[in-house]
Amino acid sequence: MRKTTDAARPIGIGQLARDCGVSPDTLRHYERLKLLRPAGRTPSGYRFYAPEAIARVRIVQAALSLGFTLAELSRLLGMRDAGQPPCHAVRALAAEKLTELERRLKDIVRLRASLRAVLKSWDVRLQSAPAGARAGLLDALVSGDLDLNLPPRTSMPKRIKRRSPK
Repeated sequence: MRKTTDAARPIGIGQLARDCGVSPDTLRHYERLKLLRPAGRTPSGYRFYAPEAIARVRIVQAALSLGFTLAELSRLLGMRDAGQPPCHAVRALAAEKLTELERRLKDIVRLRASLRAVLKSWDVRLQSAPAGARAGLLDALVSGDLDLNLPPRTSMPKRIKRRSPK
């Protein structure tokens, strides 16, 4: 009979959470989303995971830090689990994320330039306003006195749902 090594032993949910720097609730959530394979259960109902779960959670965490969503990862890892290499889909999705990030960076640079111009204009207004008098800073935003060149307002991210009035 073969002796079991530590690497082959099942891992409890608490230990897996500690090893990966997430909470047990996060692991249960990943399991519901099929990011993690269903945990085995002890006779008393406690979850235990295969040692490979550590690598899987770390993949999820790394992909999240790059901007992948849980839904996207669920789809990609589902492909992988079904024996379909998701590599081209992963690459294409990462390229889309880079394109969106570059667009947002351009917007942020424009916003920074606009804020600098607004502050400069406001400083002039404040210096020329008598002490304690209204300088009309907010009014200047819409008066046409400033060339704001602001990026267009974007809609709310998909994952934030708006509640309809009741």
